[in-house]
Amino acid sequence: MSRILHVLDHSLPLHSGYTFRTRAIMKAQAGAGWDVAGLTGQRHYQHGVLPDLAQETVEGLRFFRTQSLPSGPPLLREWAEVRALADRIIALHREWPFDLIHAHSPALNGLAGARAAKKLGLPFVYEIRAFWEDAAVGNGTGTEGSARYRMTRALENRVVKRADRVAVICEGLRSDLVARGVAADKIFVSPNGVDMELFGNPPPPDTALSAELGLTDKKVIGYIGSFYDYEGIDDLIAAMPLMKSGAHLLLVGGGPMEAALRAQAESSPAKDRIHFVGRVPHEEVERYYSLVDILAYPRKSMRLTDLVTPLKPLEAMAQGRLVAASSVGGHKELIEDGVTGTLFAPDDPDAAAKALDALLADTESWPQRKADARAFVSKERNWSKNIVRYDPVYHFLLGRAK
Repeated sequence: MSRILHVLDHSLPLHSGYTFRTRAIMKAQAGAGWDVAGLTGQRHYQHGVLPDLAQETVEGLRFFRTQSLPSGPPLLREWAEVRALADRIIALHREWPFDLIHAHSPALNGLAGARAAKKLGLPFVYEIRAFWEDAAVGNGTGTEGSARYRMTRALENRVVKRADRVAVICEGLRSDLVARGVAADKIFVSPNGVDMELFGNPPPPDTALSAELGLTDKKVIGYIGSFYDYEGIDDLIAAMPLMKSGAHLLLVGGGPMEAALRAQAESSPAKDRIHFVGRVPHEEVERYYSLVDILAYPRKSMRLTDLVTPLKPLEAMAQGRLVAASSVGGHKELIEDGVTGTLFAPDDPDAAAKALDALLADTESWPQRKADARAFVSKERNWSKNIVRYDPVYHFLLGRAK
């Protein structure tokens, strides 16, 4: 049985779209007969985890840790992170000999993985979930075209060049790499997916919670996720007074934009119909999903959202729920307008309001839309099927390495 080491930014027990994708990949690969483990770098501890364990098992998955914290001035600190992670990979090979390194973005992980793979003489796969320079722009921590932006892009290109194969999560990322001059046959797409075994029939509305929030017998638009600027939640709030249906908006989560969004809602003519819940424990999230008629994803138009497909709409569709989203490139890869969901123009509160009102009024179409959306996820975005995209790549590289 071949062993695969996944090199990661962070992992379970932390909860994020990044860790959920990792969990799905590793569980599916273990079920397919691969012996897999994850190794996190120093940035795992920047998410609030203390470096007290060299190894831990979470949800039946094995994770090794790099037990040190990043330090030093910018640039020197990042290079020190790369060295520490590469050294940890090499040392781990003596403890748990693995046959292939599969590093996941950001590029610092890829640089460490490439360095260790060369030292150990092992095949190296690099997986890009987003271009980190674009993610920084979307999060408000970077500026497109800046020196830092260009440097991050150059590092990504360097890792791609050194990798034996490159995985990306969507066609948008693949097309961008090909436009940079990367050979098309070096890249393969492993799209975002969901574990359909986790999603049965949606639970009935939590009547007690609905009453507590003042949502009994109300039409509810919901957003459940992180509050970043690129998510476009401000456009959703701006759409509320424009809607004729009198729907309520339920916002569950938190993030950098939370204070600004709360202030915007407080000054809105529709403030009595906008409800902030804050962050809730992961095991409680399903209660809030049960109250929502339509899950809305109003992402703004920018490189990040046009190139990258998000996970949340897929999870909503797998749960048999209605989805409405802005027509950015990442959403258009997932949603067929009028069939599996509703698309509306990005950065346009009026367009969002009209689309949401129309969907709320068309209740006769709801059962078929929900069924079509769930069928799409089951057929095209089910991790039990996505996993086969890795298998031939692994087998080819392992066979070539012998």
